[in-house]
Amino acid sequence: MRVLNEIRFDNLRGDLFGGVTAAVIALPMALAFGVASGAGAEAGLYGAVLIGLFAALFGGTPTLISEPTGPMTVVFTAVIASLIAANPEQGMAMAFTVVMLAGLFQIAFGAMKLGRYVTMMPFTVISGFMSGIGIILVILQLPGLLGQPTPGGGVIGTLRALPDLIASIDPREAALAGMTLAVLFLMPARVKRILPPQLVVLVVGTLIAVYWLGDQDIRRIGEIPSGLPSLQMPVFSAAQWQTILIDALVLAMLGSVDALLTSVIAGSLTRKQVNSDKELVGQGIGNLASGLFGGLPGAGATMGTVVNIQAGGRTALSGLTRAAILAVVVIWAGALTANIPLAVLAGIAVKVGIDIIDWSFLARAHRVSMKGALITYGVIVMTVFVDLITAVAIGLFVANVLTIRRLADVQEESVCVLPARRKQDEAPCAGLSCEERSLLAQGRGRVKILYLSGPLVFGAAAAISRQSPKLEGAQSIVIDLSQVPHMGVTTAVAVESTVRDALAQGHAVYMAGVHGQPRERLEHLGLRGAMREDRWVEDRESALKLALEQLSPG
Repeated sequence: MRVLNEIRFDNLRGDLFGGVTAAVIALPMALAFGVASGAGAEAGLYGAVLIGLFAALFGGTPTLISEPTGPMTVVFTAVIASLIAANPEQGMAMAFTVVMLAGLFQIAFGAMKLGRYVTMMPFTVISGFMSGIGIILVILQLPGLLGQPTPGGGVIGTLRALPDLIASIDPREAALAGMTLAVLFLMPARVKRILPPQLVVLVVGTLIAVYWLGDQDIRRIGEIPSGLPSLQMPVFSAAQWQTILIDALVLAMLGSVDALLTSVIAGSLTRKQVNSDKELVGQGIGNLASGLFGGLPGAGATMGTVVNIQAGGRTALSGLTRAAILAVVVIWAGALTANIPLAVLAGIAVKVGIDIIDWSFLARAHRVSMKGALITYGVIVMTVFVDLITAVAIGLFVANVLTIRRLADVQEESVCVLPARRKQDEAPCAGLSCEERSLLAQGRGRVKILYLSGPLVFGAAAAISRQSPKLEGAQSIVIDLSQVPHMGVTTAVAVESTVRDALAQGHAVYMAGVHGQPRERLEHLGLRGAMREDRWVEDRESALKLALEQLSPG
């Protein structure tokens, strides 16, 4: 695995233009997420620079743009709130330590080559927690839309305070927020391709605040400290170490899922293979650096990535260009942000939250699968009103139980006993040749086949147990595994038990067509030593002939 991402200079114009365009979009988003998190607008900018820089340098997706994202901001906001409530003096420092640990977790994920597994969760669960995160982001920005500070208590606290917030609405800030949302939602698509709507509302809102509301008391960002950010050393609390580790793991998992899903989009747009393990390492280094310098956590951002590609970006040079432009703003142009109204940033954050909600799937979920829809809706409710860990854990458990149930039903169709008592029971086991049917008929019920097919995991074990009574009355039993490429431990134990029970009852047992992994697994269970070597037969027909020879006269 090479250390650096793909950086080339044969597409210089496209990469530079892609980086500039991505930077223009990233600036208002970074400011909005910084304010929304409670860490400050500068934390959003630091995160946008550092995550974007290191993920572009060391990641595995050349065109991926990494920065603070809506989902990561929502979770980090909750982390800040909980740690400050537990330790007001060191809470913010511990929150940035969580970001550092999340980065270390991501590096470990990449080193262990877990990239291919990170996104292996049901779409119903992904859709549910992403939509839940979008709803949380919208709810938490409602006070900002009304010109009020966000009350404590998270989502529930905000909802409880909503009547009072509406009663004390600031009409000037509400008008600015309304203008922001109107531009973001109503700007024609052909104009959006030229002017990013987030930048338009940021500039227009700031001009209104300066020239029309300059002497009025509205909430503004205030001047951001210029220059390089100060180093934030890790801070631990003995009472909070467990919370810190769990929060870091949640951020790492969410950031990994968010980044890898976006990298898949980037790969499909550019028709390039992405290195998911290397991408996790790059994301981890970016989050580690961001936490060290007081920045927000981040991941691959879909909007920035798509815009970068559409503008011509093809290598990691575009991401480096974007980071360099934002670094200039951080180091020399912090004073220019002083008059940006917080209501405008709240409007931008609300639009992001609305976009995160998976409206397309939610509208069709009940038609695709009612059980899947219930999982999605349940994960949304738990994400919003309980917490993300509980939502994902319960959603995955229920989804996997339903999958296992369905898999067991499918596996049951791959197990049967021949000759079947009823003609329709033979359907899943079709494939007997005329010669094999003739041999079975000659056995007159004293020779039977236990037929298994396909990859067999633990769901097939119960099916084998249910089929075992149909083997009664047979003197010779052929167990046909010729169509089984893989056998799980539970299924192998069930086959072994069936063989040993038959041998204990004095039946002759023949293993037909057992090769590769299934044979190795059965031999490790000691089945080879329990049976005569000549009863491990190459094919089913040969096994039937030997079984007929062993029948007692009569």
